[in-house]
Amino acid sequence: MEILIEDPITTCLSPSVYDMICKLGFEARENCDISSIVTQNGEVCWTTITDCVVYTESAQGLDYGESVRLLGPVCQAVHLHLSSLTKGQFETRYSSGFQWTGVPELFPEMFDALGSLQSLAISLSLMKLTSCLERALADVYLLIRKECPFLLRDLIASEELSQVFGQSVMDVLKVFVGSPRGLNLRNVLWHGFAAPQEIPPKYCSMMILLTAGLGQLLKGYLQQTKFTLAHRPFITLTSLEDLIVFPDVTYEVLSVLEEVMKKSTFILKIMLPYWEVALLNFKSHRFADCAILLLVQLETGLRKVFATVNKCPKRLLTAESTALYTTFDEILAKHLNDGKINQLPLFLGEPAMVLSCERSIGVWPLLPLPEGSEREAQRSEGNSEINACHSLITEIVAELCHHVPEAHRVPHASEHLPPEEWPQLLRELCSIPVRTLFCPRAVLEVLAVLRKIGAHCRRVCGQVAACAELRRRQWEDRSLRSRQRRNYLRLVHSIKLLSPMLYLILLLIALELVNIHVVLGKNTSEYQQYLRFLKSILQYTENLAAYTSQDKNKWDEAVNLTQVALLKIWTFSEKKQMLIHLAKKSTSKVV
Repeated sequence: MEILIEDPITTCLSPSVYDMICKLGFEARENCDISSIVTQNGEVCWTTITDCVVYTESAQGLDYGESVRLLGPVCQAVHLHLSSLTKGQFETRYSSGFQWTGVPELFPEMFDALGSLQSLAISLSLMKLTSCLERALADVYLLIRKECPFLLRDLIASEELSQVFGQSVMDVLKVFVGSPRGLNLRNVLWHGFAAPQEIPPKYCSMMILLTAGLGQLLKGYLQQTKFTLAHRPFITLTSLEDLIVFPDVTYEVLSVLEEVMKKSTFILKIMLPYWEVALLNFKSHRFADCAILLLVQLETGLRKVFATVNKCPKRLLTAESTALYTTFDEILAKHLNDGKINQLPLFLGEPAMVLSCERSIGVWPLLPLPEGSEREAQRSEGNSEINACHSLITEIVAELCHHVPEAHRVPHASEHLPPEEWPQLLRELCSIPVRTLFCPRAVLEVLAVLRKIGAHCRRVCGQVAACAELRRRQWEDRSLRSRQRRNYLRLVHSIKLLSPMLYLILLLIALELVNIHVVLGKNTSEYQQYLRFLKSILQYTENLAAYTSQDKNKWDEAVNLTQVALLKIWTFSEKKQMLIHLAKKSTSKVV
């Protein structure tokens, strides 16, 4: 995607935010004695830090600007102190103070980043630190209450955390990460406003020391109250679909990406270092770091598109404390704050299904089979059941064809459509625009299941094609053992059923997608029955993906599974409870 405008942008920080982060903390020049901030044993002297926090005359709020100015020399002293330590000294003095975060292993990495003097590594470290700090503070809050605030600023401002750490300590955190009127380091980084060189390293050093100091205060609180801090478990991705987040990208593709990044107007030039390091992390298999950087830069790039297509260039900058930042919530919203239609979704489009699955199935008949293999497959396997399934598939497809929108029907679509014309019909259906943004929950729930079904079908297609090609070569090389030969014959045999079955499922979900909004016409009971039907198809495609994987090769089981699934589709279709049937009823009533 390209937006044909120049990129004169030198910063995404508004003038006041830029001054707050990059200038104000450097105005005071006096030296600060590190011994007044932290002892030789690593104990944080909080009074020295909290004394730098300035309150307004009414004592009802903080003077953030003056507080940042006075904290500047303290941060510089802390930064010089940490820079003077060896890694061993750092861990000896401070490791115990990081245990409360639940991820103490991150902090030696952050110490290394400080020593590297690389601005991007420091920014990434600060992003990780603020993220784990937010989670740890929420765990502390849950010692007292059962539900914690959603926003970090509300969490830091809570009475509950003041009970644990003290109000003056929480006010220090407000200056660094808890308010848009302060440094707001967490938000300017995680929402992609700060370029790497715009975050002073001394603020990362200070946040490391503050985290250790909070751990020391918490230890005293837990000893006094006899409470035990329990960390909520992290989300674990268990399904294979969730684990395979990144595609199998080759080094050739990465080289192309490197060139595209330099030319793309989607990427702000000042943010290009983030993309370059994300690519390096990908190559080094540091996928978490890669994902952090790309997620943030995706928001930055989309914000640029948002500001361009909606003709509001100032929205590219961080907002002042009196206004909201332009984040994903607003970038992807249906309307702008003034009630106008957000042009971004219209610009990007909203495709619901890509056609790679259909193209993959189309390759199957073109896969060359070794001489004699097909004849052996026909002799060794009975064809009566598969022939019966073929007849049923043909009947169901003929029924589906009656529900294809007239403008998109291929010739003879209302009759028995020959299998060679199914791909054309599928392409016609996938060309129909379907509105899937800003929809009710029921529509989105059905859409999610349909997409998962399509994803599993695509996976099956790739696995079958790869396995068939591998076994063909091994057959011709005579490197297959007798059991493997029989398994290959079963593969050849099963393809005759799996190919039309997958076409049937793709036609079915494409038609249901076209009519997805009529799901709102179902009552609760009908909706639940329909959802159970879709999930049974999803379960079939999940099992089929497992059976056709190279480590399983359960082709007989795949055929049996297909027969059962086909009967379920036929039975449900006979009940006339699919969306295509409901849409036809609605049309008939109108007529």
